[in-house]
Amino acid sequence: MTSVEEDGVDGARRSAEGAARARAEQALREVIRGILPALPAEEITGEKHLRDLGADSVDRVEIILGVTRRLGIDEPMSNFSAVPDIDGLIEHLSRGRSA
Repeated sequence: MTSVEEDGVDGARRSAEGAARARAEQALREVIRGILPALPAEEITGEKHLRDLGADSVDRVEIILGVTRRLGIDEPMSNFSAVPDIDGLIEHLSRGRSA
């Protein structure tokens, strides 16, 4: 593969990864707002954990289940236990979804 072809493949992959991340972020924000309607949208920032947003343990499960359903992801809840914050959750949700 030539350098130009590699650049094209890399660009397409980055574009697909960006689109998967954008879909995951939008779905997550919509689900959070549906479950925590009193939460101002500007409070949903990348470095916060769901519990920082006021989500109790049941809310967190509902958020994860809601967003995975919306994105068509079939993954055990235990895979989400080590996700540190909203950015990590978006990354986790979008990983492998751009292929």
